[in-house]
Amino acid sequence: MGKNPEREKVIDFTVAYAPFFQAVFGPKALTIKSFDDLAGKSIAVTRGTIQDDVLQKVAPPTLKIQRFEDDATTVAAFISQQTQLLATGAAVAAAAVQKNPQVQAEYKLLLKDSPNFIGVRKGETALLTKVNEILRAAKADGTLEQYSQKWLGRGTGVLPD
Repeated sequence: MGKNPEREKVIDFTVAYAPFFQAVFGPKALTIKSFDDLAGKSIAVTRGTIQDDVLQKVAPPTLKIQRFEDDATTVAAFISQQTQLLATGAAVAAAAVQKNPQVQAEYKLLLKDSPNFIGVRKGETALLTKVNEILRAAKADGTLEQYSQKWLGRGTGVLPD
């Protein structure tokens, strides 16, 4: 889950274990290295999401942003090639890519990082300590990195401790 001050009032958080992020995804054949490379392209995004807000700030004026009402419709527009690109969360993109390998989509540009944490009941110090030990070991031995590459298409990067 995402960590924020409101949630921290009622639960404790482990160290971060995954790089949940909002990003632009597209076919491997399409070269996108910067936001300027989005010029003249089309992108599907779910209306009112973090991705939509960030895109409005960083998109070149000629990027055609097509907004849809939910993730399923947004992904469907990209998969059916109504748009060239997709702006969504890593988990949504990973599921779409796994179900539709013919699209050969991959991570292109980061919109926003929002690492994942595990929440435990306040005061459960022993549990929090044990889960942190497990997560730190998985980070140290490369397990978290492997899972991130496999399921999210991007490494863990620097996760908060």
